[in-house]
Amino acid sequence: MAKKVLVISSSLRGNSNSEILAKQAAKGAEDAGHEVRFISLKDKTLNFCKGCLACQKTMKCVMKDDAAAICEEAGNSDVLIFASPVYYYELCGQLKTLLDRCNPLYPSDYRFRDVYLITASAEDGDEVYQTARNGMQGWVDCFEKARLVRVLSGGGLSGPGDAEKNEEYLKAAYELGKSI
Repeated sequence: MAKKVLVISSSLRGNSNSEILAKQAAKGAEDAGHEVRFISLKDKTLNFCKGCLACQKTMKCVMKDDAAAICEEAGNSDVLIFASPVYYYELCGQLKTLLDRCNPLYPSDYRFRDVYLITASAEDGDEVYQTARNGMQGWVDCFEKARLVRVLSGGGLSGPGDAEKNEEYLKAAYELGKSI
């Protein structure tokens, strides 16, 4: 059965490695017959959550920027794939800001059940992405109907576009999307 898949790339760097892998995952999901929407945060305006919690009653954020539409689309998707560069062993700030701004989804009847995370980092090794994984798991844990299905970590990708030359990571990202 075809699913509605939302892929969100959070890197602001041109020719970003995490975005290259996210696009491969999107291609895999499309090839598997799913409806895929790709959003890059590069040109989006995302303000920080103010913690007013008005959204818990209205299910809408009081701030007017790009976050509201992205979060609404996330809530109407079956599958979420987030892609983030790893800076200092953590999710990038843009993604964390978006996750905080998705607070209106918490009391809503959100559709997503499966969440995936793709990371890219200059340093290699499992310890590099563990804190980022834990950050994403913490967000997912707030949504009792959702689960973090898989984390794909691309280490050793320091220069812009390095992921384009790494067949192993490209294939893994494609297969992640195809397996949805």
